[in-house]
Amino acid sequence: MVTANDTVHGRIGRARTELTTAQVAVGLAFVAALGFALLFVQEPTLHDSMHNFRHAAGITCH
Repeated sequence: MVTANDTVHGRIGRARTELTTAQVAVGLAFVAALGFALLFVQEPTLHDSMHNFRHAAGITCH
């Protein structure tokens, strides 16, 4: 349910109290692995599909 007090600051504060250290570590590891894959995988077909994904996500590649 969305309330008038549902702000980014409020969500960050709620995440600080509800997430464990392990959950935060797993989330950061997932983001790091995904970032590595998006930036450094160079197999042509996979590279092209990830390139298209980056553009679809609104990330400027070049």
